[in-house]
Amino acid sequence: MSSLNLDDFTDLIERPDGGVRRDAEARRERLVVPPGSLGRLDDLGEWLAAAQGSVPVRPVERPRVVLFAGDHGVAELGVSARPAGSAAELVREILAGGRPVGVLARRLDVPVRVVDMALDCAPDAFPADVVRHRVRRGSGRIDVEDALTPEEAEAAFRAGVAVADEEADSGTDLVVLGDVSVGGTTAAGVLVAALCGTDASVVTGRGGLAIDDLAWMRKCAAIRDALRRARPVLGDQLQLLATVGGADLAAMTGFLLQCAVRKVPVVLDGVVTAACALVGQRIAFRAPDWWLAGHSSGEPGQAKALDRMALEPLLDQGVRVGEGAGALLALPLVRAAAALAAELPERTEEHGEEFAKEPARDLAQDFAKGGEPAAE
Repeated sequence: MSSLNLDDFTDLIERPDGGVRRDAEARRERLVVPPGSLGRLDDLGEWLAAAQGSVPVRPVERPRVVLFAGDHGVAELGVSARPAGSAAELVREILAGGRPVGVLARRLDVPVRVVDMALDCAPDAFPADVVRHRVRRGSGRIDVEDALTPEEAEAAFRAGVAVADEEADSGTDLVVLGDVSVGGTTAAGVLVAALCGTDASVVTGRGGLAIDDLAWMRKCAAIRDALRRARPVLGDQLQLLATVGGADLAAMTGFLLQCAVRKVPVVLDGVVTAACALVGQRIAFRAPDWWLAGHSSGEPGQAKALDRMALEPLLDQGVRVGEGAGALLALPLVRAAAALAAELPERTEEHGEEFAKEPARDLAQDFAKGGEPAAE
């Protein structure tokens, strides 16, 4: 019998500090630029202050990209533009720095960590630090069989928790979370459709390497068939991940929840991370308060999941490549919000008089001339 009790996360996860957020909002009111003039950066800086429990907010100095990798048996149906079982090739390119996430990570000076959970390759194909949490070789074909056994699902979930603890213990102060998978968006679509109570066609997208219409129809059919297998186990989130998820998705769910326990903010990437976050929300309703949606990938399943969690993407640049690249693009925005919140000076008495008198003086001058207020 499993000793893992998912209900514990509801008790362990607290919301970011509301008192600190109110202090951050009060400080924002005193800054030299008018409230609201920085747009969403104001909210972002206040959220980060609450997550850190610090006013003024501290700079994000030790971010990390964490990518969970795995192959999905459902890719055998031709639902992806990439060959089934080829995620290992992507991992090799990432480790060599040749993928978009590697280029961006070098420019932003952010380390990248890849965690192999279920790549369809020999365990010795990658360094020990990549493969040490691996659960199995590939995940099952979810339209006709379970992705994982219950034991494998628990092991993958626990591995995600362990990785989150490792990151928190090493001083990581923000995680950019992504996936490296072939067939992963199909599994993600099933989870989103199941948890949002919608049909397969509503959540079926084209993937990072866009598929044609025939492949889209195959993908839609695979999600439909897997959805029939998912609905009977909706009440048990770990069983749901075993039935229609995969080792990488189960690990990401555990990782997200434990990051919330450890008060480590996470920036979500695309539809796969959004689907795992949606499962995490079902387990612990406060957990999404610790997550940001880095960008909009254009995947309908991602949009559905983010809407359910009331998370608004920071960027919309049409980035569909996956691998955390789109979310990593949002990191400079987060850092900018932190810098502005911490480094802008507060108003002096002179500044306060300018804010109070400038608009009134302009209007008085306009009316004194007998005309309408001047158009700006």
